Amino acid sequence: MLSEHYFKKIEELLEDAKKQIPKINEIASIIADTIENDGALYVFGSSHAGIMAQELFYRAGGLMLVNPIFAPDLMLNVKPVTMTSDMEKLPGYGNIILKNSGITPKDIIIIISVSGRNAVPIDVAIEAKNMGIKVIVLTSLPYTNSVSSRHPSGKKLIDFADYVLDLGGEIGDAVLEVDGIPQKVGPTSSVVGITILNSLIAQVIEELSKRGITPPVFISVNLDRGAILNEELLRKYKDRIRYL
Repeated sequence: MLSEHYFKKIEELLEDAKKQIPKINEIASIIADTIENDGALYVFGSSHAGIMAQELFYRAGGLMLVNPIFAPDLMLNVKPVTMTSDMEKLPGYGNIILKNSGITPKDIIIIISVSGRNAVPIDVAIEAKNMGIKVIVLTSLPYTNSVSSRHPSGKKLIDFADYVLDLGGEIGDAVLEVDGIPQKVGPTSSVVGITILNSLIAQVIEELSKRGITPPVFISVNLDRGAILNEELLRKYKDRIRYL
């Protein structure tokens, strides 16, 4: 049954992703350096990659100092949603997005794009590099290595990365075949990407703790006093929390 096969495929991909733990730990140390030096972490993705960005933002167990960049016309609440596919190909828009995000040279950014070929995430990376900001890219290397760039430079997102984390998976994202249906089903990038990102943030928090720094972490507002504790931390770190 495909339901069972999907679980097996996800388990295989997560096992492959675990091979990146040394790199995840290295990147976590770099992010911890940024936070220790009064910087913040930014994260950007459009369309379904934006779901991964949202996972790190304003949630129980998450680091408060993760600032998401939600650009107009690139998230899935746009109507018609097909417009997001056209907007992501628009050269120059990514530069505008980053310039208006509030990011500073003291900060660091994760840019998520499964294919890594479209103009907007590439321009976000280029602008970040121009500002002297380190760029962490989360992408599918099998996917991006199989497609051409849609950016005027002819380059892909990985060409502007200081660090790359691999989503793995298959070209086109979906991994399951159904008899009589030409398209594959069962996308994997969100499940694997969210797991990689949450492991990265957990490691950042541990790294900061080892350095004697108590990082601000959200607690569920559905726990007693959860909302009060969150409000206290949000006030304390308001200068680096730019999504309020």
